[in-house]
Amino acid sequence: MDIRPREEPAVEVETGANPAASIIWLHGLGADGHDFEPIIPELRLPLQPPLRFVFPHAPYRPVTINNGHVMRAWYDIAMSERGFEQNPDHIRESGKILQALIERETRRGIACERIVLAGFSQGGAIALHAGLRYPETLAGIMALSAPVPFAETLMAEVHPANAAVPVFIAHGTEDRVVPHDLVQPAHRRMEARGLRLEQHTYKMGHTLVPDEIRDITAWLVRILAGQGG
Repeated sequence: MDIRPREEPAVEVETGANPAASIIWLHGLGADGHDFEPIIPELRLPLQPPLRFVFPHAPYRPVTINNGHVMRAWYDIAMSERGFEQNPDHIRESGKILQALIERETRRGIACERIVLAGFSQGGAIALHAGLRYPETLAGIMALSAPVPFAETLMAEVHPANAAVPVFIAHGTEDRVVPHDLVQPAHRRMEARGLRLEQHTYKMGHTLVPDEIRDITAWLVRILAGQGG
């Protein structure tokens, strides 16, 4: 008998009728699609254009770093003397989930270049992995407090359609879950690849702070107005 919890549809919030753009926002390890729903009013985005926020739920799976407990996770993760060990098969699987969500938005009338991918921690890793490989140009990609697993492979597989996509990177200097020093080599690879990075650091742990939210808002307004990152 299959005792896995049934998958729930993504949480969706529209800021007005007939949304003109979509933001697909992935949560972090152990959370769910409701985790970032409260950020919508905090962003204080303009009323126009109306937006659709899509907050999907990660699959349930055992997570090694948390003693094998089953929880929502975009991929399994462990810690070794080499650092994080992140499951590449799960990353590919979650990338396909995100790609399917992009395609669902285009079927609903949102042009690909009006779709933003965003994510926190593991969710940010999947946003980068799926977005940079996606074969149609996106509006932007946002990775908050996120690791960048297999960065060398990812940089080799960036699709030309998203080689110049605006990418917002934010991280806390006091993050002990995904240490800032640990992600710096990946960020340098991204810079060397010529990606259009907007990088921010904040004096914070594995969380968000008001200054970061203001910077996210400014970036979203800019890219959705077609002014780039």
